Amino acid sequence: MDTTSAFIQRVGQNKYFKIIDAATGKEYLWNDVVNAASLPNLNGQTAFLYVDNSANSLIAFFQFYVAGAVLALLPKNLQQERKDVLEATYNPLIIFDESRPTINNYVSETSGLLSWHQSPIPGHQSPIATQIKILLSTSGTTGSPKLVKLSEENLLANADSILGFLPIQESDIAPLNLPVYYSYGLSVLTTHALAGGTMVCGLADVIQKEFWLQWEQFAFTSLAGVPFSYEMLNRLGFFKKDLPSLRYFTQAGGKLNKDLVVKAATYAAETGKQFFVMYGQTEATARMSWLPPGETLAKPTSIGIAIPGGKFSVDSETNELLYSGKNVFGGYAETKADLSSFEPEDFLRTGDVATMDEDGFVYITGRMKRFVKLFGNRIGLDEMEDIIKNTFGMQPVCCNGVEDKFLLISHTSSVVDEKVITAFLFTGFGIHPTAIRWNALAALPLTANGKIDYQQIIKDYEGR
Repeated sequence: MDTTSAFIQRVGQNKYFKIIDAATGKEYLWNDVVNAASLPNLNGQTAFLYVDNSANSLIAFFQFYVAGAVLALLPKNLQQERKDVLEATYNPLIIFDESRPTINNYVSETSGLLSWHQSPIPGHQSPIATQIKILLSTSGTTGSPKLVKLSEENLLANADSILGFLPIQESDIAPLNLPVYYSYGLSVLTTHALAGGTMVCGLADVIQKEFWLQWEQFAFTSLAGVPFSYEMLNRLGFFKKDLPSLRYFTQAGGKLNKDLVVKAATYAAETGKQFFVMYGQTEATARMSWLPPGETLAKPTSIGIAIPGGKFSVDSETNELLYSGKNVFGGYAETKADLSSFEPEDFLRTGDVATMDEDGFVYITGRMKRFVKLFGNRIGLDEMEDIIKNTFGMQPVCCNGVEDKFLLISHTSSVVDEKVITAFLFTGFGIHPTAIRWNALAALPLTANGKIDYQQIIKDYEGR
């Protein structure tokens, strides 16, 4: 066991933390997880863990963490050719992947609750910076070799900041409905591991009937979701449900439409619950801001204020939002050699354009690269999505720019008056009808993190 790990020491002191596998009903206490392992000392070695939100994924995370490995958390359902690229790039000593019974040039191993694959050549990697503990991808299912380098200090700092405002209790029963390779899902796990409570894993998707039967079975006290999740839940009548066990629910992973923020906050106020809007990026381990529930109805378009220990500023020249704090990453890795360094910047350039009001509340107005230029006019795609959603009640809807030639509007609405909306965009924003394309879909493609996959939309559209 890595006795030097502050994270492991603190989790070990928490006698209330428990994992439940929803599929089998089996419960795992902390001692059940760590004592079942007899893993070798893996300090300074990379373990590739292909995970989701199952109990086995959590067990693998904790056991290899205890063994001292540097953990690359990746989607279990990543395409095999992308796994091949990643593994050829980083040459990991350990691969945990339940989808592959055998892996070329690796030996299958089993210990206690886990089975994994190990290279027969120990110490074959380049030196890894001692600060690096977690490697995460920002690319969802594309499996880019570009990984975010995070330290244990990053992990603990962000978890402690989140615990400074989220009301997590030892008696909580939380659904892990987000995968742990996604920084949002990982933060749900780490905060509960430190604060206590029960994590229920292996759940159905929140839009499936089975999830709500599981909700009744376990009486969940919280819920975490990305904007697309809440757009779908709104369609399913979530804000009309009587959920007596629910104490609070959170949203991150992108900007939620103003009308839904108001609806969620109103529902929370009327039912005695709390709704937390948050903002973050993988490069900041997870969260950078939170919107106090008491301010949500007054400032529904704000991402709130910096988390405890963090600080925001706005670049005076570009209006880019900047963030500083102990949760800021130590750079990117694109090759195995890049793992030899860990160099955190003084501040993180978020890539988001923002303003800040007199109370210090931040408002994201768009992405620096999420623009399309039509007939010489620069159009913010995020802003355009919000305008269409708020004016015509279309949810979900997404806007893409295609080579600065036209605006592609994709949606799943059954009844849309395209002519009316096209005329509105021409009259109000000077977007000529010839520069607008409509793209009706049965469902919007999502990344592995549950966000709309803009690249896939364009790829599918151009492939017709």
